[in-house]
Amino acid sequence: MARKTFNAQAHSLCLLVLVIVDAAAARGDVVSANASGEAMAQREFDYFALALQWPGSYCQRTRHCCSSSACCQSNPLAEFTIHGLWPDYNDGHYPSCCRDSDFSIKKISSLMPELQKHWPSLSCGSPSLCHGGKGIRQIFLYLNRNLLRSQFPDEKKHGTCSYPVILDEYSYFSVALDLYFKYNITKILSNEGILASNAETYSVEDIISAIKKAVGALPLLECRRGNGLNGDASSAISWLIVNEPFAPFNVL
Repeated sequence: MARKTFNAQAHSLCLLVLVIVDAAAARGDVVSANASGEAMAQREFDYFALALQWPGSYCQRTRHCCSSSACCQSNPLAEFTIHGLWPDYNDGHYPSCCRDSDFSIKKISSLMPELQKHWPSLSCGSPSLCHGGKGIRQIFLYLNRNLLRSQFPDEKKHGTCSYPVILDEYSYFSVALDLYFKYNITKILSNEGILASNAETYSVEDIISAIKKAVGALPLLECRRGNGLNGDASSAISWLIVNEPFAPFNVL
């Protein structure tokens, strides 16, 4: 059988999902909303998924620039960036649009420099909002004006469902950043000689081994063929994770 390979270059799209369990998972139902913004009962979620992405390929496909897109900055992004922190269910479904509460911009002002660097906008698209565009949307409208436009609309949909494990907006973004720094995938791969390159190709097995060696867990690695790939197959792998608060565990 041919060995699966991954070309770690700017043209390949990699989405790395690290599944995080919260042993003190939310107790009881929370409030969700349907497509029309009507409130519904929402069952507690089972775990968090921290999704990280390699921005090079996304930026390579960008057709136009705007001031809010990190793809248009003079220095190209050269590390995995945060794609999202999502509450999920074990059955493959997920909660969305759970809470509609007011937000104070001051709550995350101290996090803005790190968010702009490690959770940047990669597009110029407009956000989609829950609850008919009321309440907590203020955070996303603010972040849109601060170079974080494309990633956070999805967190509007998913991030509001992290309550009551994560109680407010500051805690939500702070936890995401803490996990990002704790499981530094860019550094982990670099330490094993796996670097972004326009020429080098790495086996999926080597990538799995490098991450498992560092964190004791298997990654869910999704690689999609881009314009610059050498015919390498897409691949998917899952994480092995231990069952303690905000630590990796195996979901398969």
